[in-house]
Amino acid sequence: MPGTINRRRWNNQTFMGGSLTMSIRERIENRKNRITKYSEDELRERLTDEEYRVLHKGGTEAPYSGEYRVVDAEGTYHCRVCDSELFSSETKFDPHGAWPAFRAPLAKAVGERTDWGFGIPRTESVCADCGAHLGHVFPDGPGGAETRYCINSASLRLEKSDEPTLPAS
Repeated sequence: MPGTINRRRWNNQTFMGGSLTMSIRERIENRKNRITKYSEDELRERLTDEEYRVLHKGGTEAPYSGEYRVVDAEGTYHCRVCDSELFSSETKFDPHGAWPAFRAPLAKAVGERTDWGFGIPRTESVCADCGAHLGHVFPDGPGGAETRYCINSASLRLEKSDEPTLPAS
């Protein structure tokens, strides 16, 4: 058909032409298990089936289903796998979306890598300690903030603060 573009060239060539190229080998590498710090048996013991699918296989929980989407308790959000501190409740905000959102992670707590899961590059956020999939980072944060960390509740565990903090005057 005139004017159409063949977007698939297999034989280890490219998928999605133009600037969004990625070899089949890269697509396969991208689908590997996320967590390498723990064995499969250890992960199955620590996590529910849903947590395993999200954290280890890079899945996404159902929209509006996460336990921390509307929670505004003060504390620190930890990685559900290795218990590393990831986000402070001070950076959490309501994006009026389907998943919890944060302006920024704690220092050196969250890593990033390119995720080609939908055939286009997105920035995946991962636990810097164990490599667990947390969610994705988008360049549309609130009030002029540069980033929005859209995180699966299944990836998190909230450790509430003992003492409430006073609002800034």
